[in-house]
Amino acid sequence: MIITTTNTVEGRPVTKYHGIVVGEAIMGANIVRDMFARVTDIVGGRSGQYENKLRDAREAAMAEIEQAARAKGADAVVGVDIDYEIIGESMMMVSVSGTAVSLG
Repeated sequence: MIITTTNTVEGRPVTKYHGIVVGEAIMGANIVRDMFARVTDIVGGRSGQYENKLRDAREAAMAEIEQAARAKGADAVVGVDIDYEIIGESMMMVSVSGTAVSLG
């Protein structure tokens, strides 16, 4: 399965459009991780715990669009857009959308 942010796949014409596919993942963060992330923010540096959570959420959302595209008979998803949102004070959401297509 080809998943790309571009609207085309070089050398492979789109032969059929199957519609929009969407994947979403919402991840909560716990109090201990929040506390250590705040300390990291104060002293500087990167928050590895949050980076791992975001990576997990993005991978889950990408797996959802791949599964949805396969269910529609597609072999690629083009025009993929990835959005990140914070919900409340301790929830992170990753939303991925694109167009499921068949390629020649």
